[in-house]
Amino acid sequence: MTHSLKLGLQASVILFASVLTTACNHADDTGLEYAPQMYESIPYEPLRQVNTNTINPMGINERVPVVGTIARGKLNYYSHVPKDSVVIAERTLKNPYAYTKENLEEGKVLYTRICSHCHGEQGDGQGPVGIKFKGVPNYSTGNYKTMNDAHIYHVIQWGRNRMMPHGSIVNPQERWKIAMYVRVLQRGEGPDGLSKLVQTKQDSTQLTDRATQKPVLNAQADKGSETPGQGDKARNGTAE
Repeated sequence: MTHSLKLGLQASVILFASVLTTACNHADDTGLEYAPQMYESIPYEPLRQVNTNTINPMGINERVPVVGTIARGKLNYYSHVPKDSVVIAERTLKNPYAYTKENLEEGKVLYTRICSHCHGEQGDGQGPVGIKFKGVPNYSTGNYKTMNDAHIYHVIQWGRNRMMPHGSIVNPQERWKIAMYVRVLQRGEGPDGLSKLVQTKQDSTQLTDRATQKPVLNAQADKGSETPGQGDKARNGTAE
């Protein structure tokens, strides 16, 4: 190999090294990509995109689902009850889970993690946040004591008054179990009421969902009269 050829090769190596050094002198520089076709897929991939898609709407590879589409296993997320219609919810939604010790214990854990900071461990509204901002209800007083599972479930999902929606935090199964534990706190005995509620017979009114009861002095929209147009002279009932 001649001396001039050696010098030429050395100069080429030095030049190539200087180009690489210059091209990669920034920490956020990705450098040169050799054969990009090996890294960037030519077919459209829904979860990765480099260039604008000129075929699909909005220029993205992913397509918007058909209107009304529900993902597999997510049907229970859609109750079709408007967020401001808690009365409809408490009359139409049904709790699919039994009042077992396991379900109530899980509801207690979920309540403690997600709800107790406002509503308190006793359900009296005296959680750390509830004490500071006031106005958090006591489950064992007034109308709060008679809220059924569906009412509580709907409020958990959509929120009410100053309470923000929690539907994105707990799934439908967890909402029902939290609602069941709130029914424990409605007894005014705090967490100690759990074991007593489990021991209650299934036909007790304490375990009966108001949505399944017959109208007693109160009109219910989903209950038809046995004698249409006649009513009951003794007591026609009062609308809620």
